[in-house]
Amino acid sequence: MQNDLITIIVPAFNLENELPRCLDSILAQSYQSIEVIVVDDGSSDNSADVMRQYAEKDSRIKPVFQENGGVTSARLHGVQEASGQWIGFVDGDDEIEPDMYERLLKNAVAYRADISHCGYQMCFEDGRVHYFHNTGLLVQQDKITALKELLSGSRIEPGLCNKLFHKTLFRSLLHGEAVPLDIKINEDLLMNYMLFSAAEQTVFEDWCPYHYIVRSASASRAKLNPHKIYDPIKVKEIIRQSAPAELHDAAQQAYINTCINMYHALLMEGAEYKDDLRMVHELLVKEADDFSLLWKKRELMANMIVHTPVLYRPIYAVYSRFFQKKIYS
Repeated sequence: MQNDLITIIVPAFNLENELPRCLDSILAQSYQSIEVIVVDDGSSDNSADVMRQYAEKDSRIKPVFQENGGVTSARLHGVQEASGQWIGFVDGDDEIEPDMYERLLKNAVAYRADISHCGYQMCFEDGRVHYFHNTGLLVQQDKITALKELLSGSRIEPGLCNKLFHKTLFRSLLHGEAVPLDIKINEDLLMNYMLFSAAEQTVFEDWCPYHYIVRSASASRAKLNPHKIYDPIKVKEIIRQSAPAELHDAAQQAYINTCINMYHALLMEGAEYKDDLRMVHELLVKEADDFSLLWKKRELMANMIVHTPVLYRPIYAVYSRFFQKKIYS
């Protein structure tokens, strides 16, 4: 374990103010056998200068530069440059606690796992923190169990950054099955699906050393656009088309739930998105025979969307306002 090198890949795009805090948290890791590949994804600010300054102070930091290609392109570029037996990802505006990679690697070795992962916490600008979920639970997962939990979101968060991957899992991504670079939203989930599909054994410890910093200008909270509307649906479609028989129901359920979630988002945006709302409604109509796969409340929602959409609009408006938990509010 002491000799295993961990490569930590940090994609950065216009993060000159956030990057120092991120890199400081990585360099403070209790596990010292690391290399940090910071991939500048065509920044127009002074991110490159920050990267060079840190590289001059610590030889473990390796700056890499590319034209703007998006976060998936930057991450895969980092993997290509990696020397470590293990790969981790940290977004350039987030932070990690000092023992994160030491504990992840310890669990991976102890349980002979290809992937070791943990919980995370969402840190808001106003000081609020939401933990996912910090129960202290530690469990081993075989391939199918892990993939089901990834698709349901019940235990495995779809992001890449609270996980440690054995480098061999990336072979298909680098030399065969590629992640479509035109997908900008939910690309983490698709890459995770491919990596967990290649893993035989995973281990999960539910503590929250990864700090996901929620900024008001975050891309994930921006106004709806074609990528935000259709990329999550496209990702679930790719997954359900490639899923083995044991995952059929889980993949189908994930696809339908994503369509429902997007229908809700469009419903609350108003007439500007009426054409998109109609398109998502049509997608749900096609899947009506499988609504029984959903939890009862979601099944009821799906049937009302398909059969009584006019009635559903005011009902969902009331539900959303008074009963739905709002993390971001």
